[in-house]
Amino acid sequence: MDKQKYRMNCTLTFSDIYGQIVIWLMVIFISLASALSLWSAARQIYAMATVGLILVLSLPFLLFAFVTTLLNHIEFVPLEVNETTSSSTNKHRNQKVEPATV
Repeated sequence: MDKQKYRMNCTLTFSDIYGQIVIWLMVIFISLASALSLWSAARQIYAMATVGLILVLSLPFLLFAFVTTLLNHIEFVPLEVNETTSSSTNKHRNQKVEPATV
């Protein structure tokens, strides 16, 4: 009984998470704007607590979005019988790299 071998490919690109980063940056800037609106001599602690609360509450959502996006872009491709990972890595090792000319 032969065991099937698989190759793991990750197709994640920066454009896949770019929107998530932009939205989280907007959340940070909104929290800083709200902190500045609360900033006064008597309410400095409220301003800092607002920024901390928004960041602490938004980090789990950001982490969840990143992890689910990453998991959605991982695929397992079955290898052929004659194809192995060691032969594919040896191909890359035996290639000659020519120096760049300036």
